[in-house]
Amino acid sequence: MRLLLIFLAWAWAGLATAALPIQHWKTSTGARVYFVESHELPMLDVSAEFPAGSSQDTEKKSGLAAMTLRMMRLGVQGLDENAISEQLADVGAALGMSFDVDRAGYSLRTLSKKEFRDAALAIMTKVLSEPTFPEAALAREVQHSISEMKESEIKPETVAARAFSKMVFAGHPYQLRAGGEAGTLSTLTRADLAEFHAKHFNTSGAVVALMGDVTRTEAALIAEQLTAGLARGNKPAPIPPVNMILRGEERFISHPSAQAHILTGGPGVKRGDPDYFPLLVGNYIFGGGGFNSRLTLEVREKRGLTYSVYSAFSPYREAGAFQIGLQTRRDQAKQALQVVRDTLKTFVTDGPTAAELEGAKQNLIGGFPLRIDTSRKILEYLAVIGFYDLPLDYLELFPERIAQVTLPKIKEVFARRVDPSRLATVVVGGENN
Repeated sequence: MRLLLIFLAWAWAGLATAALPIQHWKTSTGARVYFVESHELPMLDVSAEFPAGSSQDTEKKSGLAAMTLRMMRLGVQGLDENAISEQLADVGAALGMSFDVDRAGYSLRTLSKKEFRDAALAIMTKVLSEPTFPEAALAREVQHSISEMKESEIKPETVAARAFSKMVFAGHPYQLRAGGEAGTLSTLTRADLAEFHAKHFNTSGAVVALMGDVTRTEAALIAEQLTAGLARGNKPAPIPPVNMILRGEERFISHPSAQAHILTGGPGVKRGDPDYFPLLVGNYIFGGGGFNSRLTLEVREKRGLTYSVYSAFSPYREAGAFQIGLQTRRDQAKQALQVVRDTLKTFVTDGPTAAELEGAKQNLIGGFPLRIDTSRKILEYLAVIGFYDLPLDYLELFPERIAQVTLPKIKEVFARRVDPSRLATVVVGGENN
């Protein structure tokens, strides 16, 4: 059964088109629903997401959001974790989790034939609304998480990412580690998880996305089923804006790693910001376009200081990070960092060339179909559109928005949004620390 699902997922590639007929409505309980009907293959992908990401944690209970989500599938009314796994396997369905600073939720892939679909959706419904958070499973998962955390904390990339996040998001919920801290995880109780679930997994913030082989009527019934057992509740209070960095800051952290790990950047852009598309195209030219980027040309091709260097914007409800990253030889860390800074300063001051802009547009527009070439990718976009209140024609107009970006606009938004003198910089493992 699982092999059949894998084959069907592969076969789906290439069937999606740029203009997706997204249908949108609300359930009787107020949950928002986004649906794309497609009968090309006998499959259904469905997700339910909630404003229950790590930004809803507190320092004292860091890790509570992630542990709540993780535990929801490890026991529901009438079924333990083994029974859940066995029943999903019996119908060839796959249940997955999604989690970041803003969102938390579950997704389901199932065959669309009613007997299989109904059985799989019944499990997902219980996971969303009837988790039991068994004590024994919680104790086991906490210990497992702490062990994983301690193992990861000795890795230079983890050390760099942790330090960078604390510098960019100082005092903001986005600085909290998604998985929590060993000291906070060990204090979590079943009551903590039950309270978090009751508060955050309710219909007011729920976004249900469906993609696949069901009719509009069937999709409506499925959305009603998935959300019927959820509390009504209220949306969580808005998280505060991310403060801009007032002055540049550097941290050099000793580490015995063979390579120095460098991260530099600052707060970037949030979802729905009108500057997003000029920043997306500009960043593709600067450091997001792989071997075609300015950073790769200056740091790798001209000077041989690294194998790979990148830059990226990560938009969330509030401004996510603008991040530049690379690894280099320990004795080259300072030189590589200086080249990165000089390249950024030149780009912000002068902007891209006409040839660079034309190449970026061709690649981004030409590669757009690959963003929605599988049902999972379409499902993820439906969830993003719903969660962040993006327009229903967001995907349809994506290439047009790229084509409208101009050289003066890129130069203007980078000058306004990226200040090379006010970046947070972390170097882990370089010499002369």
